[in-house]
Amino acid sequence: MNSTEREQPEEPASEGGKTADGRSPAPEAGRPPLAAGPPAAGARRTGGGGGGRAPRSGLPSFAYTEADAEKQRGVRRMKTMATGLLLFVALVFALATWAKNSGAGPWAGYVAAAAEAGMVGALADWFAVTALFRHPLGLPIPHTAIIPNKKDQLGASLGTFVGENFLSEDVVRARLRALGIGRRLGMWLSEPEHADRVTAELSTALRGALTVLRDSDVQAVVGEAITRRANAVEIAPGVGKTLEKVVSDGAHHKAVDLICARAHDWLVEHADSVMDAVEGGAPGWTPRFVDRKVGERVYRELLRFITEMRDMPGHPARDAIDRFLTDFASDLQSDTETRARVERMKSDLLSRTEVQDVIASAWSSVRTMIISAAEDDRSELRLRARASLLSLGAKLATDERLQGKLDGWVEDAAVYVVTTYRGEITSLISDTVASWDAEHTSRKIEAHIGRDLQFIRINGTVVGALAGLLIYTVVHAFGG
Repeated sequence: MNSTEREQPEEPASEGGKTADGRSPAPEAGRPPLAAGPPAAGARRTGGGGGGRAPRSGLPSFAYTEADAEKQRGVRRMKTMATGLLLFVALVFALATWAKNSGAGPWAGYVAAAAEAGMVGALADWFAVTALFRHPLGLPIPHTAIIPNKKDQLGASLGTFVGENFLSEDVVRARLRALGIGRRLGMWLSEPEHADRVTAELSTALRGALTVLRDSDVQAVVGEAITRRANAVEIAPGVGKTLEKVVSDGAHHKAVDLICARAHDWLVEHADSVMDAVEGGAPGWTPRFVDRKVGERVYRELLRFITEMRDMPGHPARDAIDRFLTDFASDLQSDTETRARVERMKSDLLSRTEVQDVIASAWSSVRTMIISAAEDDRSELRLRARASLLSLGAKLATDERLQGKLDGWVEDAAVYVVTTYRGEITSLISDTVASWDAEHTSRKIEAHIGRDLQFIRINGTVVGALAGLLIYTVVHAFGG
């Protein structure tokens, strides 16, 4: 016989807050049960239906709290009342039967019939209530001790019921559509204090995320992403199109003006250096004064050329630059060799340590800037985020088309989750119930619904007595 069968269940004549063998459901020595964990090794469990198997590894059982113990005490008080009512109708039946046999009058028969039917109703309901949690009188009657024996099946049925009736697409869509999430969210966000709260929470989350991330990891990812992206895209055609547009619009003329002006100023400031460079390149057999004259002549011609380029927009050299840039832009787009050389230059540039360090250091600068902006209540980032939230809230609160779009996104997301993970959600219910200890499960359920079940016993006694009285009255009225 299993543990439940060894535990003597309550009997009508012994209900007073304890089981029939005199043991209280609550722990001994006044210590409230806190955890309904698995029984000790070697302990026997309630058999049948898988309800007595050990909790599954990794799934803790529930706690039998002090609140549950208080509810259990209320159940025992109701058991006492129901059993007291049964004893009362039994006493009335005995006295009424004695009075009837003693010739007390017709009333005694009516009272005896009512009391007898009340006893039958009380006993029947006692059996039904007791059979939910244990074997009545300790007898292994079929279809009794339902909760301990059928715990796993009940968990599986509950999971299936939830999956079919709460996690279906139609139910989820109907419920979310009735909530009007878009309109409610818009009205909530349109309040300045709510927008401030969301902005503050987003800033906190952003700071936390940036704090958790390691700079070295992010820098490596950013550097690799930029390098990979740059290597994957050929830049020569794009540069050629841009250069062609710049030349056709004449936007490069200002750059040429700047270069000419700077070149003129440099020649003026470094005349001796230019002439010394010319003299230094002259043959060794030429006289020094000749080298000096040649240097001065070259310098004057070079200065004159640069001055004319600077002051004459139509200078032939400027036209030559335009033609060169136009041809170069065309080669960048169509010439295979030119494009290949540009790609090699790009790869060489990206592979240089200095460039990689610049790319990696960019993250540190961005991170510092974002954290500083997130911490400052008056930063442009916080103010723009707040204004955007207020604008979004106002639009959501009034724009039915936008509300419908947001509601549709939420519905689609929720439907995807419940349809994709319905099995995992329902298995959570069935697996959790299966992990519970059968005895503790019965105790916890009884603690929560036991009072109502004892009212059933009381109602059964009263209804049985009234039904017996009615039947007795009808029989004597029509049968003599």
